[in-house]
Amino acid sequence: MFQKFRRLCRRRAYYLLGSFIVATVYSILSSQQYDVSTDENQVFAALQSEKSCVFPKLVLWHPELKAYSNKPTPLSCFQSEENWVYTVNGTFYISKNANAKHGSITCTYVPILRGKDDFQVTRADPIQPMLNGTRLVTDVFEAKCVGSDGSAQANILVGIAPNEKVQRRQRVVREGSPLGLDILMFGFDSVSRMTWMRNLPKSYKYFVEILDGVVLEGYNIVGDGTPQALLPMLTGKTEPELPEARRGFAGATTVDGHPWIWEDLKKLGYAIQWGEDGSQMGTFTYRMLGFKNQPVDHYMRTFYLAATGDFAKYHPKCLGSMSRHQNMMNWMRDFVEVYAKQRKFSFVFHSEYTHSGYSELKHADDDLKKFLEHLHTGGHLDQAILVLMSDHGARFQDVRNTEQGKYEERMPFFGIRLPTWFQEKYPDAASNLRTNAHRLVTPFDIHATFRDVIDFGGAGLGDLKQRGISLFKEIPKERSCDDAAIEPHWCACLSWSSVSSDDRNVQEAALALVSTINNLTDSERAVCEELSLLEVSRAVKWTANEHLLRFRGSDYHGRIPDLGDKMNSSEFLFQVTVRTRPGDALYEGTVKYFVQRESYTISEREISRINKYGNQPHCVMERLPHLRPFCYCKKQRQ
Repeated sequence: MFQKFRRLCRRRAYYLLGSFIVATVYSILSSQQYDVSTDENQVFAALQSEKSCVFPKLVLWHPELKAYSNKPTPLSCFQSEENWVYTVNGTFYISKNANAKHGSITCTYVPILRGKDDFQVTRADPIQPMLNGTRLVTDVFEAKCVGSDGSAQANILVGIAPNEKVQRRQRVVREGSPLGLDILMFGFDSVSRMTWMRNLPKSYKYFVEILDGVVLEGYNIVGDGTPQALLPMLTGKTEPELPEARRGFAGATTVDGHPWIWEDLKKLGYAIQWGEDGSQMGTFTYRMLGFKNQPVDHYMRTFYLAATGDFAKYHPKCLGSMSRHQNMMNWMRDFVEVYAKQRKFSFVFHSEYTHSGYSELKHADDDLKKFLEHLHTGGHLDQAILVLMSDHGARFQDVRNTEQGKYEERMPFFGIRLPTWFQEKYPDAASNLRTNAHRLVTPFDIHATFRDVIDFGGAGLGDLKQRGISLFKEIPKERSCDDAAIEPHWCACLSWSSVSSDDRNVQEAALALVSTINNLTDSERAVCEELSLLEVSRAVKWTANEHLLRFRGSDYHGRIPDLGDKMNSSEFLFQVTVRTRPGDALYEGTVKYFVQRESYTISEREISRINKYGNQPHCVMERLPHLRPFCYCKKQRQ
């Protein structure tokens, strides 16, 4: 009861504080002459203190992390002879190059089927010969081929065998309810937002700049490990809230009965694909009992159970002449092509490069970019929500022993791209998604968004009482980790405290702010005065929350935290409000302080002028409008 009362009081306080700040900012802005191009940053900075959750300002190439970014050993798949057999759009093909090199090739097709549960496979009677251009009979098969010159090649492969039962599924569409959107998700295990940007720069740029994808900068995990990321996303519940499924526990059952989102999508006629690599480390089979029945229409676990034993005969990370990450992308590509005229849900998750390191992730950048280009130019994104994601940041690497590493563990990459027509038909929902890129978001919100695809509830403002809020609604800026059901040691939001204006660090941060402003006008020193610090009128210090710094790990099941770490914060953020002369300007800026180096950094984007500048910058007003907030002209107009 006390918790509810405390939460209610806090929300009312946030509301009153927010109202005051909004009114103040509105009053300031309405009386000033601001350059339109800088309005957004100024308003954003002025309202930062209204947010309940302020995110850490992570550095892409942080000095602490450079030692963990190595150049990977190049893949050598190309050194193997080209694979004789490949699949495209549910069809079996024999390579023309192989035929030219080895003469007429004859292939035997051995169907490989899922066994009675998630831990067994069986083989059916072989098909001989399997002719070039024949539709696949099963997703997984072994191709044993012999050329007329006596050469031979055998590989276990995976594709998409068209399923007539799935294609005949009756579509139950309620008027005005389901959005009719495909959901296409591709993910990498253990990749923070920063790690994604560092190691996948080409595909990241294509996703953001060409596809206009939205990256959630405040995406925060809610537990330790992959199940704690995927279960809330796919079921809307945490593992303890679901029926017991852990191996060795009393009453444990398989996970078939969990409320999987794909079961509701099937009722709407969706074809379903789910696949991850690594038969030994499956999300729902490593600690849990897995599925008794095949959960989805196309399931990659069968391939990895059958093929993993053969991987030793290939170059590392290869499947013959093809990389294994490319094999997974091809499998997803074939799925969207086979079911091009049907609604579909696909989730493919790769972990081989990143579970115990991340430098090898660089191998996937070019292929991921080409894969995105294929989806885009082929029209497969015209009716689809595209998701690029990870479950969490690095968990078993030394990078976790740094402060930024602790933040990155809690803030994985999550990007969403909506089709153009959706943005035009539902502009408020699309706008809310972009707003939510800077709000506190969790896997529960992703599940709520999937629910909105099934039964669209419109845009508007999200309800703080709901653990999961659809990203088509605006997540309230006052949302806290407590509201979002994030335990303190998983919360990446910073803690704040007021600091005396006379504090040495505050004074030095203020001087760094003024110095940065002067650097902006340095090229115009002939007409713009060099500013000096007159006073610091307000200072706030933002630091990592103590629970985050103390967290060292969890138990085997990811449920009991170990808070025995002795780490101290190595970085602070100071938000300072300063007055400068000449001109009596008021500036607010966020300055990062590095403890060990005793240095301060600040970005131009983190500076806002919060009082009227009028005609003070008249000498650059038209010529250099971006300098309006910062230039005090040496010759002032009367």
